[in-house]
Formats: sequence, structure tokens, C-alpha cells
Amino acid sequence: MKKPYMGVRLKRLREERGMSQAALARSLELSPSYLNQMERNQRPLTVPVLLRLNAVFGLDVQLFSEAEEARLIPDLRAALADQGVRASMAEMREITSNMPGVARAIIDMQTRLRETAEQVDVMAGHLTGAVSGEPAPFEAVRDYFYNNRNYISALDEAAEALGLSVRPGRMAEGLTDRLAGRHGIRVATEDDASALRRFDPQAGMLILSSRLTSGQRAFQMATQLGFLEQGNLIEQLARDAEMASDDARALLQIGLANYFAGAVILPYGAFLEAAETEGYDIERLAHRFGVGFETTCHRLSTLQRPEARGVPFFFIRVDRAGNISKRQSATDFHFSRIGGSCPLWNVYEAFARPGEVLTQVAQMPDGRSYLWVARTVSHGSGGYGAPVKRFAVALGCDLVHAERLVYSRGLDLRNPDLATPIGAGCKICDRRACPQRAFPMTGRPVLPDPKLSRLAPYSSKEAG
Repeated sequence: MKKPYMGVRLKRLREERGMSQAALARSLELSPSYLNQMERNQRPLTVPVLLRLNAVFGLDVQLFSEAEEARLIPDLRAALADQGVRASMAEMREITSNMPGVARAIIDMQTRLRETAEQVDVMAGHLTGAVSGEPAPFEAVRDYFYNNRNYISALDEAAEALGLSVRPGRMAEGLTDRLAGRHGIRVATEDDASALRRFDPQAGMLILSSRLTSGQRAFQMATQLGFLEQGNLIEQLARDAEMASDDARALLQIGLANYFAGAVILPYGAFLEAAETEGYDIERLAHRFGVGFETTCHRLSTLQRPEARGVPFFFIRVDRAGNISKRQSATDFHFSRIGGSCPLWNVYEAFARPGEVLTQVAQMPDGRSYLWVARTVSHGSGGYGAPVKRFAVALGCDLVHAERLVYSRGLDLRNPDLATPIGAGCKICDRRACPQRAFPMTGRPVLPDPKLSRLAPYSSKEAG
């Protein structure tokens, strides 16, 4: 296992607290020479030292996690490639492991530049739009949950307390009673396909679509309870997030209320225990708690309470065109935001086999392998000719956790030939011989040869 060298991060810790090297050494019960060697990357950061850092400063151990490096590399590579910079993998690892703040700054600058360029293109096409240089509100909200590893502690714990106060099997009825008893709000239904939930505070009514299932009604009522009972906390979390616009802040509040709702109907402890018992069988869990396949996947991706962690999952939802409408992560797997994702990934195969649960062992170019589970889902009001939204959702985890999942049964996880080689989108994927490649890798020169035709559509030099 690679030893973690975190010298720059230790120096940053000292700078932020205005401490000398000797003062930090005393706090950690280390000799100044030993700490000096750690800061110069001559000694690795050991577990005992990490535990002392946590005890003395109350630090989130993720600050010194190597997993952060894997989360940053794809985005940094894409940002540099956008500018035609041909950085080696070794250089990118050096930046992300030792200077993650600098890596994030580069990524953020390139994101703003790309979004500004897109907005200029829109304006040039005589369409409306203002150049702000800031992330789109929905992207900012995605980034918030991604940066928090899809777990919001205070909100999750409050939701669990509410969820456990409702008798099992009667979630919708229990939430109806709570709305009436605590808030004087009556729940009514109407045959309205345009709105799933509509709250009328003057009339004291919460109106739900009659086309919702019992689990969907419970989710909508729990969302409203989130605004009513945790409104102050939700507003505080949104303020602390320092969103760039009022729209982003409002959208984040909705996202936090939805997070609360999912944690109410699937209370953390009970759901984690059931997930472990069922081998993370998504369909069995969905049936057990009376919710849908997608809701179950989403909740599984949030089980990262420090004292009781579940499998760290990555959750994604895409449409047939490859548009990613949901992207949540408790782990370090990450697809690029540019150039689409990989067509060899089984989330796209799911559209050809609707309703069937597909499994895939997939390997990224860095050699890390993941177990993926994918299936199609649909959302619609029903009835002939009524519009229906169709997506594929996928849940993935690092192969080290795969044996905990029922989906690993019958798979030889130690067989390297089992894995399908995939990438983070053609524009930043360096698999040279991939026959499915749609674009050459950004920042790498193409070598056209009129005398030679290959199965792979593009040839290029290796990056220096």
C-alpha cells in the first residue's frame, strides 16, 4: 500500500493556525526534527499521527485522505486539457496530493472560463443569457453535495429521529398525522399531472398528486416537513455554502429538503442494518421500505456517518443522450464533466435491456476497478399518450467492497480479464487502442496516416 506523504498539507495546517513548526510538534508529541522530515515529505503521515491531529484539532480526516487525490485528478486533467496543457500523470498526482487547494482553484477557474465561453456562444446566437462567469445553479448544488461526500450530518440525524418516530409500514399515514397534529396542515390529493406537491400555507393544505405511490407521497410530505421543522437549519446550511447567486441558494435549500426527506423515509441506522443484511440488494431494500429503485440507490450513496459507514457508493443518473442529471458520490470515483462519459459503461447498456439489473466490473485507466449495478427507471403519470421520463441509474463501488454486495456472487473478482476497460470520457481518456473512441484526447496531437487504417479511429503520441 502506498505511504501517504502530506508535507504541504501539514504546512498549510500550521499556516492556518499561525503555529510554528516547534509548536505543532509539541501539540502532536513529536520531535521538531521528525515533523520537519514529514513536512519535507521525507517521512509519511502515519495513522498514530493522523489520530493525534484529529484529537488535538478536531480535523476531518478527509483533509489527509489519499482518496481526495483520485477525486481531483480527472477534473484537473480535463481543466488542463481544455487549455492544451499536456501534463503528465506524475505531475498531476504531485499537484493533487500535495496542493489540493491549488488543484481545486485551477479546476474552478477553468470551469468558470468554460461556462463563460458557452454563455458567449449563446449570446452570439441571438439567444438570451447573461455572462456571469459563475457555475450554473444546478451545477453549484451538485458540487455542494459532491464536496460533502453526499452526507449532511445534522440534517441526517434530525431526519432519522423523525423517521423512527413513525410506526414501520405506516410512513405515509404517520407523516400525514404529524402534519395535522403539529402544524395544522391537512393533506389532500388531486388529479394534477403538472405538480407532485403544492403547499398552500394560507389554507393550511398540502396538495399531492393522486398519481403518486405511497412511497412517493411519503417523500413529498417529508420534504414539506423538512421546510417546516428544519427550515432554520436548511437556511443556515445554504448560507454557509456561500452560493454565488440567490437561485443557487434557493435550489440548494430544495436539495437539502429532499435529502432530509430521503433520510426520513429511510432512517440511517435501520436502513444501514437492512442493507448489510440484504447484501445491498437494491430491489429487496426498495420492497422492504416501500420506495423505488432510484430512491434506494440514492440513499445507499449517503451512508457515510463516521461511526457507522456503509459501502461508499457513487450514484449517477443519465438519459439516452448521455446527459447526467444526478451525480452523487461518497467515494472517489469521478467522471469528467466534459466530452460525455464512456459508452462502454453498463449504465448505457441498461437502455437496451429495460427493467433488468445489469452488473459490470469496470476498470479505469489508472488501474482501479469498480463493481457497477445499473437499471432503467421511469417517471410518469401513466395513461395512454402521457409523457414518461426514462433514465438509467447506476450504483458503483470500489472492488475492495464488492464482496459485501449480493451482485458479486458468481464473479471472479480477482480475475483481471473480467474487467471492462472504461474511461472518464473520450476527451480526457488516454486509452489509445479503444475502438469506441469518439474524439481524440484533448491536448494530444493526432497523427493521421493515409497509408494506415486502424480499428481505433485516432492515433496520437503519448503525452510527454
